[in-house]
Amino acid sequence: MRCFAVSVLTLAFAGTIPAQQQADSNHVSAEAVGMSDSAPKSLGRLGAEDLVGVTVYDSPELTRNVRVDADGDVRLPMVRQHIRAAGLLPAELENAIAAALIDEHVMVDPIVSVSVVEYHSRPITVTGAVKSPTTFQATGSVSLLEAIVRAGGLTENAGAEILVSHPSTLAGGSPVLLTERFPVHSVMDISDPASNLKLEGGENVRVPEGGRVFVVGNVKRPGPIQITDGSASVLKAVTLSGGLESFSSRTAYIYRVEATGSSNQIPVEIKKIMTMKSPDVPLYGNDTLYIPNSTGQRISSKALSVTLGVGLGIAGLLVYLTH
Repeated sequence: MRCFAVSVLTLAFAGTIPAQQQADSNHVSAEAVGMSDSAPKSLGRLGAEDLVGVTVYDSPELTRNVRVDADGDVRLPMVRQHIRAAGLLPAELENAIAAALIDEHVMVDPIVSVSVVEYHSRPITVTGAVKSPTTFQATGSVSLLEAIVRAGGLTENAGAEILVSHPSTLAGGSPVLLTERFPVHSVMDISDPASNLKLEGGENVRVPEGGRVFVVGNVKRPGPIQITDGSASVLKAVTLSGGLESFSSRTAYIYRVEATGSSNQIPVEIKKIMTMKSPDVPLYGNDTLYIPNSTGQRISSKALSVTLGVGLGIAGLLVYLTH
């Protein structure tokens, strides 16, 4: 679904940030991808490159900080075996270390404590239409809203949805990348905790930019506009452009590039739409709405697309269209 630019919501702790345009329910899609980590990490579980503090009571030679290696194991002095750490909770690693010490006759009844010094296996990346794209480690429960705030909040051209991707597995064990879609307004609404997803690390949060609509021809303020309340239409675009000038044609044209790459020219009865005698027509991101004058002079879709494509040179185009 094509998106448009978003309205601005005020957060007490995050300042002014844009809201969204569509109140769709959360949507999950899956794409098969190659991944070394095929399942999402559970909150608090260890992974490669994490640094843990191991304390063995009354054994200073075994008490130290140990980093989980790339294979997901830890090594301790006087213990020959590699001790599996990846995927374990700290308490589970305590039991594994104690079992290894007993198995290799290093200690009879060891008392082991494990704490997490640094997480390096649980990155959360926030990109897209945010003020300060960032990557940080999830050291506890991190909400989707908190992740957006860490990235400085949304920019003014943020789209209607926030996309959250994380690795998972299908029933047959095949790795996939799951993507969940969250409407911006739901995430920003602190009274709707269901949309404020809890992140565990390994997620990629992306905020796509919203689309723009270009209005050219016989309107009072031609140029690009951003739709700020979640939808776009011919009536709304003309209204935000100051309304029609005198001697406008009864028929306007929407120039649209389809997903296939082909260009499409769609005539609309602009005068009937403005007088509520004809249904309004929706607009999508990067559509161009052109209102000719009543003389019938009209620029071709090819000339229009070329002009808009070169630095969005709307000013020169407007002179040509409106004089």
